Amino acid sequence: MFDLNNGWNLSFAGCGFLGIYHIGVASCLLEKAPYLIKGATKLYGASAGALTASVLASQAAITKCCEDVLEVAKEARKRNLGPLHPTFNLVKVIRSGLTRDLPSDAHVLASGRLCVSLTRVSDGENVLVSEFSSKEELIQALICSCFIPIYCGLIPPSFRGVRYVDGGISDNLPQSELKNTITISPFSGECDICPRDNSTSFHELRFTNTSIQINLGNMYRLSRALFPPEPKVLAEMCQSGYKDALRFLEENNLLMLQHPSPGPALPESPASCCCKQTETTKEWVLRRLLLLQKQHWWLDEHIALPTPIKKVFCEACQDKSGLYAKVSEMLPVRVASYMLMPYTLPVQSAYSVAQRFVEWIPEVPADVRWLFGVAGEVYRQAWKGQSVHSISEPCLRKCLSEPPLPSECDSAMPRDILPALSSFDLHGNYWEIPKSTSSSAHPHPPLIAPSSPQQVCFFVGSQDESPSPAPQ
Repeated sequence: MFDLNNGWNLSFAGCGFLGIYHIGVASCLLEKAPYLIKGATKLYGASAGALTASVLASQAAITKCCEDVLEVAKEARKRNLGPLHPTFNLVKVIRSGLTRDLPSDAHVLASGRLCVSLTRVSDGENVLVSEFSSKEELIQALICSCFIPIYCGLIPPSFRGVRYVDGGISDNLPQSELKNTITISPFSGECDICPRDNSTSFHELRFTNTSIQINLGNMYRLSRALFPPEPKVLAEMCQSGYKDALRFLEENNLLMLQHPSPGPALPESPASCCCKQTETTKEWVLRRLLLLQKQHWWLDEHIALPTPIKKVFCEACQDKSGLYAKVSEMLPVRVASYMLMPYTLPVQSAYSVAQRFVEWIPEVPADVRWLFGVAGEVYRQAWKGQSVHSISEPCLRKCLSEPPLPSECDSAMPRDILPALSSFDLHGNYWEIPKSTSSSAHPHPPLIAPSSPQQVCFFVGSQDESPSPAPQ
C-alpha cells in the first residue's frame, strides 16, 4: 500500500523513443487520479522522462506531447538509415516541438517542481536542475538531458555555461531510492509502474538506478529505445502504459471513486461460467482481422486509451494518400533506394554538413573555446602524469671514486681523524675521477686516502655533534 500522508514524488525513467509509454501513464493519471500530479512535491525525469515531466509540470496538453513523439518517430523512420541518417537532426526536431507546445509561462510553472537530470561532461557527475529563469532556459535544460553523445552529435550543448549530456548516463531514475517516490519505467523490473512480463527469469540489470529484468521483452524494448518502431507498435506501448498505471492505482486504492471521470477503463473480465465457450485462437485471429478492416480501428472499445489519444494514433496510422506515397512504399522502389545509397548518401551528407555548419556559426566561439579547454586539460593531465613518473624514478649516478673531501683541508689529515660526511653533502656532490694537478687552477696538497672504504664515516643528524672515531 502506497502511503500519501507524507507527500509524494513522481520519477520518470529515461527510455528514448519508448517515452510513448510515459504518455499512456500520464494520460491515465490525469484521467483517473489527477491529484497525484497536482499534489506531487517534485516531478523528476531523465531524457525522455524529463520531457513528459515537463509537460505535466507546465500543464501542457498531453495530446500535443503524443503528437510530438509520433512526429519524431515518423521523421526518423522515413529514412533508410533511420535516426542514424546524417540528415536527421533529433535535437532540432525536439527543440521545435517544445517551442511550439510548451506555454509561454512554462518556466514559472515548472520552477521548484520539475527536476531535470543532467550529466556534467567535466566530471560525469549527476546534476538536478529545478530553477529556470525563462522558457528558453527550460528548453535548453531539456535538450541537454536528451543529448546522447555521438547519437545526437559530437559537441554537447551547454546550460548556463556548463556542458551537459543525457541525464540517464549518471542517473536514469532520479530519487528512486526515496520511499515516497512513484517510479515509472517502460522496462519490466521493480519500478512501481512498469510492464509485468510473464517471465521466470530472476536476473535483473541495474542501469543507473533503473531496474531492468533480463528477458526477451526487455531486450526488444531496448532495441526500440533508439530505433523507433511503426506507429501501431507505439500505440500498443502507450496502451500498455495506461493499463499498468491503472493497475497501480487499483492495487493501492488510489482511484478517485468519489469523483469518477468519463472515459474508457480496462475491460472487465467477465464472470466465469461453465456454459460460456472459451475463444479459440482461430476466432481471435478472425476477430482481429475484422477489427483491422474498420476505418478507425483505434477507436475500438477494447483498447483502453482516452479518445483524444486514440484519434492521434488513428491519424498517424492511416496510409498516406497520393501517387508518390504509394509508389515510394512499393518493394522494388525501396530496394532500388537501398542500392543507390552509396551514390546518394555522400550528396545528402554534404548537404547536411553544410546546413548544420550554417546553423552552428553563432555557437562557434563558445564551442571552440570549450574544445581548446578540453585539449588543454588533457595535456595538463598527461604532463602531470609524466612529471610524477619522473619523480618516482630518479636517475642513478655511477660512482668511480670516493667522494671529494672538503676543500678547506689544506694540510694532511691523520689517518685516525677523518672528515664527517652527511647525506646532504653526498646529494650535493658529484663523484668524479680526481683531476690532475696541472688542470686545476688552485692545486691542493695531496691528501692521504683511507686504507679501506670502511674508514669513510657517515652520520645523519646535527653537524654540531662530534663524529665518533672510525674503527682501527
